[in-house]
Amino acid sequence: MTGIAALRTAPLSARIGLAVVALYLFCLLFAPLVAPYGETEIVGGPWAGGFWDPAAEGPATLLGTDHLGRDVLSRLIYGARNSITLALLTTALSFVTGTTLGLVAAVRGGVVDQVLGRLVDLVMAFPTLIFALLVLAVAGSTLPVLIGVIALLDATRVFRIARAAAMDVAAQDFVEVARLRGEGTGWIMRREILPNIVVPLAAEFGLRFCFVFLFIATLSFIGLGIQPPTADWGSMVRENAAAISFGILMPLFPAGAIALLTIGINLVIDWAAAGNHGVSDER
Repeated sequence: MTGIAALRTAPLSARIGLAVVALYLFCLLFAPLVAPYGETEIVGGPWAGGFWDPAAEGPATLLGTDHLGRDVLSRLIYGARNSITLALLTTALSFVTGTTLGLVAAVRGGVVDQVLGRLVDLVMAFPTLIFALLVLAVAGSTLPVLIGVIALLDATRVFRIARAAAMDVAAQDFVEVARLRGEGTGWIMRREILPNIVVPLAAEFGLRFCFVFLFIATLSFIGLGIQPPTADWGSMVRENAAAISFGILMPLFPAGAIALLTIGINLVIDWAAAGNHGVSDER
């Protein structure tokens, strides 16, 4: 079934999820064009109301301003670009690392499998948040450190999934035939095993992206994620949390943006997983 035909037969929930993801990707790609104001531009007084507030100071803003007078809608749009790009880079790095090591462990087996497995168990023995807080507190909350530590933590989960899926395929006859032909480990990994585990890994990529995205938002909320003045939804909630005490709803907008993206991706993943009929034996 082609992609267009699959979309036509997709359930309503999947279409809603795809629409949400498409909207966020549009904001990611064209943030400077669609945002009414600059990412750090001051457009009014602190926590000025949006279109519903006739007493709002400064230029009219759809969702109001934050604690420094910056346009909330513009910050949300730029936050989509910053948060999603960072989560995608981190998830991609964790998948490349975890999948590669998982395939090596499954194909080589023996001592290699045991050593890699025990190293992964060692990293997973530390509580994820505590491990990240410790590393970020020592090394600093720079973007390379943030990407590296989250990718390392997430790669352990990817390793287990990739190894389990690869072990099932490695036991098949066509893999044994490739070994008897004298094919190397790298060739078997790329040509025999990886094509047969792409579907479960693709579904897992979406789930891991959600976890990484929420984890980055959590770190930003406690001040160790993306640093100001860069727009980030987690830090926007933290910086404006006090507004709730005054009946100002501004912190709910970035929180809602986080929740909506997570729901949209999960709707798409559920649809994709429902069409997964297992591992293929085709080569």
